[in-house]
Amino acid sequence: MEQRKVLLTGGNLLQAHTWKGLLETSGIDVDLRGEALMGGVGELPVDMQTVELWIAPEQLNEAQALLASLDVEQPQWQCVQCHEQNEASFELCWQCSSPRSESHN
Repeated sequence: MEQRKVLLTGGNLLQAHTWKGLLETSGIDVDLRGEALMGGVGELPVDMQTVELWIAPEQLNEAQALLASLDVEQPQWQCVQCHEQNEASFELCWQCSSPRSESHN
């Protein structure tokens, strides 16, 4: 099975499909994950109610550069420890200093 890396986490389903389409038109293969879990909003833990874009590791830099050149707003992420919302550029939670986690994958 091919290894993939998370490019983006969070946002909403419409944003995720828009970003996926932009990347795919540039020849970057994208997997959208978490789409089916959006129907569980209110029933599933908050850290599972997110969509993610996954790409091949060798395309990560190209994809990040493409999204940056398009001035795509990165979604906030929610801390799995204290559930605080954090800006996309933060690697640590501003509230409790926990590292950004993709551990629910």
